Amino acid sequence: MKILIVTQYFWPENFRINDVAVGLKEKGHDVTILTGIPNYPRGRFFARYGFFKKRTEDYHGIKIIRMPQIPRGSGSGIRLALNYLSFAFFSSILASFYLRSNKFDQILVYQLSPITVCLPALVLKKIFSIPIVLWVQDLWPESITAVGALCSNRIIKLLEALVRFIYHNSDKILVQSKTFPAAIEKYGIKNGKITYLPNSVEDFYKPISSGRELENKFGLAQGFRIMFAGNMGVAQDFETILAACEKLKIFKDIHWIILGDGRMRPWVEAQVEKRGLKNNVHLLGRFPPEEMPKFFAQANIMLVTLKNQPIFALTVPAKVQSYLACAKPIIAALNGEGARIITEAGAGLICPAENSTALADAVLKAYRMPKEEIDKMGLNGRKYFDENFSREMLLNRLDGLIKQVVEN
Repeated sequence: MKILIVTQYFWPENFRINDVAVGLKEKGHDVTILTGIPNYPRGRFFARYGFFKKRTEDYHGIKIIRMPQIPRGSGSGIRLALNYLSFAFFSSILASFYLRSNKFDQILVYQLSPITVCLPALVLKKIFSIPIVLWVQDLWPESITAVGALCSNRIIKLLEALVRFIYHNSDKILVQSKTFPAAIEKYGIKNGKITYLPNSVEDFYKPISSGRELENKFGLAQGFRIMFAGNMGVAQDFETILAACEKLKIFKDIHWIILGDGRMRPWVEAQVEKRGLKNNVHLLGRFPPEEMPKFFAQANIMLVTLKNQPIFALTVPAKVQSYLACAKPIIAALNGEGARIITEAGAGLICPAENSTALADAVLKAYRMPKEEIDKMGLNGRKYFDENFSREMLLNRLDGLIKQVVEN
């Protein structure tokens, strides 16, 4: 089957759709990617990429076609809106010319933010009569209103109309969380059109033994290590993390290790300095995904946080599956579905979102736990991952759903 994947983000940017595309290729499909010029998360084009450079590429036998877009800059305000709209605009106009000689059987839209990534897919559906499978990773407009990026009721109403149009014109809607369907059904979508398909992780996310290589390379402080890995954005609620760090800074051997980058990193760096947390909080920066299990092996417990907003209670952060796959115990300062999964798995300690006192208490509880109890939570998580999120199982389900849509 010939599958076109439409996604604003793709390799060398680090998103799960990279591995999904490879997985579909492994299943025997002919896969093409329609995407933008890589610029996430730093907001400028990656080296050797540009409006007139590397517009087509090959990735593990997958053809990549890159559409023009304005880089996202600092990731806020007008610049981010231009990034979203420019990809949708240029892709909607140009994609049919680039793809006119291809006869695709299926379009798979990987819908993170923004929802506008769906517009070029709808144009291609109209021109070439290709069915669309929409895989919803973020609910719009809730995901942008929750972080204060949009307050205009007029624009929110326009976005809701756009979301309704996109959902109604998609042939199948996949959702990454069991709590998403209700938010989609309110647009008049029948439940039979919606199917739960959670995210998995790449095969390299697995338990590994803790070596001394990274300890020596980065001078990792000795003691109890809490590790956060991923995007440093508004949604991740670093205010609560740093407030909990402050409450525990008298414990000299509790260390908070942050892996990642993003819009909030300059603020976090400034706050670490201002609050006198340099001996407790260590920002190591971004690393390739393949390196993450090595870092995780150096941690006593992993950390996942989200702000206290209704939309985030519906969402399962992608890092949860990564932590579970590596058999790492988790402290989760979040509400809703993500907390439910960790609790059901017996894989960690849960506290409410945006409650720094509860987060500090959870860290202290883990700090005082016998190693055997901590390790057991990690093993519970890996067992739960194998039963619910394994890569091969979910790829088989995606493959079957795609074929089902084409056959119907």
